[in-house]
Amino acid sequence: MNKAKKFGKSGFTLIELMIVVAIIGILAAIAIPKFAELIRKSNEGASKGNLGAIRSALSIYYGDMEGTYPTSLQSLTVAGKYLPNLPVAKAPNYHSDTSAVDDGETGAQDAGGWHFNNVVTDGNFGSVLVNCTHTDTKGSFWTAY
Repeated sequence: MNKAKKFGKSGFTLIELMIVVAIIGILAAIAIPKFAELIRKSNEGASKGNLGAIRSALSIYYGDMEGTYPTSLQSLTVAGKYLPNLPVAKAPNYHSDTSAVDDGETGAQDAGGWHFNNVVTDGNFGSVLVNCTHTDTKGSFWTAY
């Protein structure tokens, strides 16, 4: 009798193991797209934070120069007084990550990076925005930030 219990049936059947593998596969199929969406949202949040940092540095520059904006965003990085370097703009799925700056009054040209309006006669002189005309995960245009 002890021998029967000792060498009896134990472990999992092949069907049970296949069911577990199928369940894990279904869970992975649900989780992987959600994970990719979270990565995209985190990159968008980083871009919005970097945009805020640039705007803050511009505001401080404007105050230090008694009401004058710089002619280029690169002026903010001289000697690291306002920014150590220009942060990267991330527009996931549309452009590669870059800190390039497009200067001018025409608005975003959809080239990635930043757009800085450095035309003194324009009413939007001194404004900076993400140089992307696409939308983020919420459906808002990047140029609206």
